[in-house]
Amino acid sequence: MITFKPKQVSKKLLSVLPDRARDVLEKRYGIGKDSGKTTLEAIGQTYGITRERVRQIENYGIAQIQKSDVYEEFQPIFDELHAAIEELGGGLLAEQTLLEEITDDESLRHHIYFLLVLGDPFYRSKENTNYAHRWYTEKKIADLVEKGLRSVYKSLDRDELVSEEEILNRFRNELIDIADKYDEQILKRWLMISKDIDRNPLGEWGHASSPNVRVKGIRDYAYLVVKRHGSPMHFREVAEEIEKLFERKAHTATTHNELIKDDRFVLVGRGLYALTEWGYSAGVVKDVLRDILEQSGPMSREEIIDKVRKERYVKDNTIVVNLQDTNLFKRLSNGTYTLAE
Repeated sequence: MITFKPKQVSKKLLSVLPDRARDVLEKRYGIGKDSGKTTLEAIGQTYGITRERVRQIENYGIAQIQKSDVYEEFQPIFDELHAAIEELGGGLLAEQTLLEEITDDESLRHHIYFLLVLGDPFYRSKENTNYAHRWYTEKKIADLVEKGLRSVYKSLDRDELVSEEEILNRFRNELIDIADKYDEQILKRWLMISKDIDRNPLGEWGHASSPNVRVKGIRDYAYLVVKRHGSPMHFREVAEEIEKLFERKAHTATTHNELIKDDRFVLVGRGLYALTEWGYSAGVVKDVLRDILEQSGPMSREEIIDKVRKERYVKDNTIVVNLQDTNLFKRLSNGTYTLAE
């Protein structure tokens, strides 16, 4: 991704500084012998100075490097980083995405980060509740993308899941003035800036805080399995599919217990579970019969059977037997059934 050697560039840039300023920057950015980053407090304790004084030394060191002839010598390096940000993200990238795209080496990422801090064309926005740390080269693009991400988030219901194609279409519609200039890969990288929306292990997008996206336990995995299947499943099948799709151990009994306790699921047959969002209601067959007759009024036996079969996986005879409960239902003279008074 890059043609230069970040460690060598950092070393030469740091060489223009006095010993203490160089040491502070090496510790702060993890670009010295020890690749771990050090806090202001820890550095201050080492030198017996305040954290604010350490910050002043850090700022002094960066300013001195930027004024040096060595900095001018490495302008092509900063141009290359600028080109990388433009190519990868159209001038805007989440910090983690940018560093991961440039190198797999964690220690080299510290050096790249240091160079981004030094470079004039690069601007950093700190993370907040809505967005991750991000780097940009043009504020107008950054503002448009962030506004678009907010709108996409608001367009999603709390537990809604949409395909990647759908989330990209919504995003394009929000970026109507600039979307055509950028390919799908860049749009995907922009989506990674948001902390409000995310994708689940099956690649479906929704609110990052939703259990349908931030999957934590068996019941969340079970939801994704049944939703992906598209029709009711036996709890044994659900457990098997969890293991197959997510490589996560799912005991049959545990899976069954989780399905029973979660109102996202409804029992529609012997061990068969559907999603409540599909329109199924909880309760035994008599409950379903009562709900149907309350909503639709008197109906023939065939009409009732047809409606119940859409709610429950039961035999016709089971439905007919339940209709015989005269405490709940009565047969009218025209052969239709209604609720008993």
